[in-house]
Amino acid sequence: MARRGWTVADIPSQAGRRAVVTGASAGLGYETALALAGAGAAVVLAVRDAAKGARAAEAIARAHPGADLAVRLIDTASLASVRAFAADWPARQPIDRLILNAGIAAVPSREESVDGFERQLATNTLGHVALTGLLLPALSPTARIVAVASLAHRSGRIRFDDLHWREGYGPQAAYRQSKLALLMFALELDRRLKASGSGIAALAAHPGLAVTEVFRRGDRAGAFQRWVGHALFSLVGQSAAQGALPILYAATAPEAEGGGYYGPDGFWEAKGHPKPAALAAHARDRATAARLWTVMATLTGVRFSV
Repeated sequence: MARRGWTVADIPSQAGRRAVVTGASAGLGYETALALAGAGAAVVLAVRDAAKGARAAEAIARAHPGADLAVRLIDTASLASVRAFAADWPARQPIDRLILNAGIAAVPSREESVDGFERQLATNTLGHVALTGLLLPALSPTARIVAVASLAHRSGRIRFDDLHWREGYGPQAAYRQSKLALLMFALELDRRLKASGSGIAALAAHPGLAVTEVFRRGDRAGAFQRWVGHALFSLVGQSAAQGALPILYAATAPEAEGGGYYGPDGFWEAKGHPKPAALAAHARDRATAARLWTVMATLTGVRFSV
């Protein structure tokens, strides 16, 4: 059980550990990388935009002089980019914390990734699934994998008959599916890791209603959409730094367990400090998770060793 009022001050020393954070140039990813670096971890900022990644690393270095930081390019919407990132990973640098955070939300009109996938599913889910499978051999024996999910999973559904929303595309519905799928992936992965006797744990966390750059909708939304979203979340939600706390808790707290799901402790889990989060019944459906696992392996071409 999370200690009430858990903050970054409660993060145990991460000295000697290495963390990879996708989408680390802004928002939740940046705040997660900042806190991990402050706790002594070597942090790899895995980003799509090199210039933004460099600026983020510079800001973290100013906050934590001497921090061990690196910026590496990855676009989770491109399987080729994901494969290149994994192929270039140094064999002598084991990963202790893999944070699956990069994402976009509610792309107004349906778009496809370079691989022909619906863009939100590609960016938020399939790229992270592939990355995890490809990096699994590089993870340390007691590593943690943390998938950043969302309150939106509660109303999400997996449309096996049309995963890529070629018919009846809905921006929010596609986002909900992508986050539900990532959450179910993390839970299924942990079950398989446990069954194989691995000491690696997979967990999930959500930030509540956090004000982040996700309101840019992948640079595709209009100014009015961004303003409304930002205003609503600012009114009832919390900052990106506070929203990152459940992610950091899942990644570092000794009491956080594999297969666990963590979020804020406030009303409707919109804001607050980390605690075990409510998991929708359909997210616990093991038959659906197993089917989804097989489908995602086929789409990404990545097979897991568990």
